Amino acid sequence: MKKSTELWYDKWAEDWNEALPVGSGRIGGMIYGNPYYDRISLNEDSIWSGGYRKRNNKSALENLQKVRELLFEEKISEAEDIVRDAFCGTPVNQRHYMPLGEFVIDQRGLGDIQNLRRSLDLETAVATVAFTTNGINYTREIIASYPDNVLAINIKADKKGSINVRLHIDGRDDYFDNNSPVSDDEIFYNGGMGGEDGINFASYIKVIADSGKVKRWGSFIKAEGCDEVTVLISCQTNYRFTDYKKEAERDIKKALRFTFNELKERHINDYKKYYDRVKIELYDNSEGKSDLPTNERLANIQNGGKDNKLIELYYNFARYLMIAGSREGTLPLNLQGIWNNEMWPAWGCKFTININTEMNYWPAESSGLSELTFPLFDLIEKMRPNGRVTAKEMYDCKGFVCHHNTDIWGDTAPQDLWMPGTQWPMGAAWLCLHIWEHYMFTKDKDFLKEKYGTIKEASEFFVDFLIENKNGQLVTCPSVSPENTYLTESGAKGSLCIGPSMDSQIIYELFTSVINASEVLGIDSDYADKLRTMRDKLPKPEIGKYGQIKEWAIDYDEVEPGHRHISQLFALYPADMISVRKTPELANAARATIERRLSHGGGHTGWSRAWIINLWARLNDGEKVYENIAALLAYSTNKNMLDNHPPFQIDGNFGGAAGISEALLQSINQELILLPALPKEWENGSFENLKARGGFTVSCKWENSKFSEALIVSNSGEVCRLIVNTPVKVLCNGEEIFCEEKDGAIVFNTISGKSYNIKTV
Repeated sequence: MKKSTELWYDKWAEDWNEALPVGSGRIGGMIYGNPYYDRISLNEDSIWSGGYRKRNNKSALENLQKVRELLFEEKISEAEDIVRDAFCGTPVNQRHYMPLGEFVIDQRGLGDIQNLRRSLDLETAVATVAFTTNGINYTREIIASYPDNVLAINIKADKKGSINVRLHIDGRDDYFDNNSPVSDDEIFYNGGMGGEDGINFASYIKVIADSGKVKRWGSFIKAEGCDEVTVLISCQTNYRFTDYKKEAERDIKKALRFTFNELKERHINDYKKYYDRVKIELYDNSEGKSDLPTNERLANIQNGGKDNKLIELYYNFARYLMIAGSREGTLPLNLQGIWNNEMWPAWGCKFTININTEMNYWPAESSGLSELTFPLFDLIEKMRPNGRVTAKEMYDCKGFVCHHNTDIWGDTAPQDLWMPGTQWPMGAAWLCLHIWEHYMFTKDKDFLKEKYGTIKEASEFFVDFLIENKNGQLVTCPSVSPENTYLTESGAKGSLCIGPSMDSQIIYELFTSVINASEVLGIDSDYADKLRTMRDKLPKPEIGKYGQIKEWAIDYDEVEPGHRHISQLFALYPADMISVRKTPELANAARATIERRLSHGGGHTGWSRAWIINLWARLNDGEKVYENIAALLAYSTNKNMLDNHPPFQIDGNFGGAAGISEALLQSINQELILLPALPKEWENGSFENLKARGGFTVSCKWENSKFSEALIVSNSGEVCRLIVNTPVKVLCNGEEIFCEEKDGAIVFNTISGKSYNIKTV
């Protein structure tokens, strides 16, 4: 049994939250596994609700100064009244993501079912449904192939002529034009939102049978008396191609050159190039529970049980989802990755960029999936021209800006009419920090040179937008602390504010990335000096009346002390402005912040719990890491292992995976830290080829909760500053090398391409 690389169940899925996901980055499917009447919920990443909308509010700029004056006078409600009308998007909403449809495999003539097994193999990215009926063994295999641009389904039986199946597609309400067979073995399915700038799609479904008969049957294709049936599903949209129908047809024709087994082999080879790069192994403490179906293992955790192999599976599943949902040329992962079955999904299933989209990519670099961040960078580039217009029309600023959501078109205007979230001009800035992160992990100067203009332009907005507060500090205004609401001393509630802590922290990191990039590339020194001067005037993290990190410039109370966002701890994670080694007093205040949130019911959404895991890891608290991973599995994970906000959001999967690796390896403040937050329950284990900032690849083993050995590969020839909680020596080519101890770190020079063995003394 594949304890940590396979999800498996002995029942079919009763609903979408139990179905298993497959994906090619662009085409996605959710597999229910019902032998009698199976459904595969289909998606294509560019099927959205319409075209680009010009939504910048023309009234914003003329009211900007008035809003600022009201906020300085602490007339919060008056300022919010203006912003609600004069700064909101026109219209209010961006476009939203939509499903492709429901593909049906109808075998309702089968007898009683025995030995049902529904599974997803994370080593091969193949979903399987196997069962026995009337002494015949049936198998369905489903793949979503990136190299061949199709979703492929293969149905087999071990008795010749025993496959009788009807195949059909539907499920988009009235938002389709055709779903009928166009020949005995092909269905053409198309539709969309219409209009001059709407997104329309075309899907071809081809049925290939080995023996037997294939024919039209109403809106179905019927295969009778077959030994084996393969179905190929393609889809393209006018988002990418003018003649999208021809492209979808071409995808089918190309795939028809291969048998299903050949398609599967090509798919597996492509997938394993990514999946096999990294491995985490934890010893099995489940007392036999790791052999159970995945849903029963989750129930065991919910009942207080232990299962390190399920944690391992969770990590592997997140890497699988990244490979399945974010590939070259696709859109980035939205709130649900690429998997959504609702015509009107929660929050539009958009790119929510006040943490959720960023969290989707937190584990990408460390887990060896660096290239899979490029769809995110492509989206940023799409936002730039729109963001320039928003910056100019709403704020009379240079650079580019985006608020707390964007969509397929890179819309940058404010989204929703919701004061705690809408008026937050930091989205583009946070996204651009992923550009610097990519450089820090890869040390790819060509990439940095290409993207320097992007991060510079994001910073230019704040050069113009920042204003001085009463203390002479540079602050944002107006803004919010994402989705939170405060109480003034008079008891009034407010969200709109001056200089919330997270804003200052993000801007500090953005300015720093531009300054550092300028130095690396040897360009733009005058602009870097300007940013240094401004950076010195940004507010720094401060400790409030509860011993916590202050969330607002004024030490307000929260209306909801257990709020899901912990925005003021951006400085702890994903940034490293706060750390146990460098800023111990602020680290203690960060601990108090988390404890206060949790004591009032915080961590109640999946992604919030995942963020908390990373925060505890940065505070070097392995027991809290383990406690919160267990809580994430017990309370915020569906039976199919997808994150449950609720409803389903994929960010918790990625945030949880990031937290697992963060407990084992950190690379912050130019230091590489081995096993910084190792839980006692992970007594023995290892990891292979985790990536670290500075261009390092790290493998490590530990026994009895103590470091055993490590291998560090230098990919860029950077100086290594190593933190490990035991005396060690460093060897290269079998010979001990010179190391220097500085501030508790073991410091040694490296040569690009060389490996360094870390051994206990």
